[in-house]
Amino acid sequence: MKHRIVAVWFMLALIAAAGAPLAHGQFIIAHRGASHDAPENTLASFNLAWEQGADGIENDWYLTKDGKLICSHDADTQRTAGVKHVIKDTSFDELRKLDVGSWKNPKYRGERMPTLEEVIATVPKGKKIFIELKIGPEIVAPVAKVLKASSLEKDQIVIISFKGESIAEFERQMPELKTQLLVRYEQDKQTKAWKPTLDEVEAALAKSRADALGTQAQEKVVDKPFLDSLRAAGHREFGVWTVDDAKVARFYQRLGAWSITTNRPGWLREQLQAAPSRSAKPQAAKRKAAAAASR
Repeated sequence: MKHRIVAVWFMLALIAAAGAPLAHGQFIIAHRGASHDAPENTLASFNLAWEQGADGIENDWYLTKDGKLICSHDADTQRTAGVKHVIKDTSFDELRKLDVGSWKNPKYRGERMPTLEEVIATVPKGKKIFIELKIGPEIVAPVAKVLKASSLEKDQIVIISFKGESIAEFERQMPELKTQLLVRYEQDKQTKAWKPTLDEVEAALAKSRADALGTQAQEKVVDKPFLDSLRAAGHREFGVWTVDDAKVARFYQRLGAWSITTNRPGWLREQLQAAPSRSAKPQAAKRKAAAAASR
């Protein structure tokens, strides 16, 4: 039995080394909850994400006019409520009256913009919450206050933001929590060059003191050489967003993504657990491992 266990372990190690995707290698994070099926950034969406087997939920945060935290991706409520209220200029009580569920499906009528405490209350033991800071460092203290009062373990929390100054301030106030600096890429129509460059990404990571990169899943930029360079510079961990394509997910799975954020957590997990398309290297590794196991 002992020799059989060692043989199986050796086989898995060879397959992993050859680059074959492993179904449970990444945390599957529900983008604004299970937002393909339910209204984004609502309790309905977060609870559905857990039902679909997500490892974590991602959510977005602003401060209201009266300094309270409210969950929303956009800076105003036009898209999700059908009426425009700029969040920073509107009171918490006014925002809580809005229906942000009906736009997705009439069955979600009455869904409200949740508080951070309400969202945290949905998080099961051992699962994760990715908290995106949509504004500057002024949001850090209110978020930190809620997190310190919560029952979440520190390894359940990941703080993410496009704003390096917000990440830096969180690193100052709660350095024990994991942070990701978010980066998206744009291609110049004239030169065809992509921005930011690798050097600029490395500089932004260093300046923000983020623990990891949370990168747009742009295969033309974020490929193996790009990630190898980041790792050589000490940035060994990365997550990708927003991935609703199984081929793209497998690409980043093979490259060792720590997390994959998706609007379809249940569906994407099924795709990653399915047998990957065959390639010469993984098959050669399997044959070599099988031969070793039979010796």
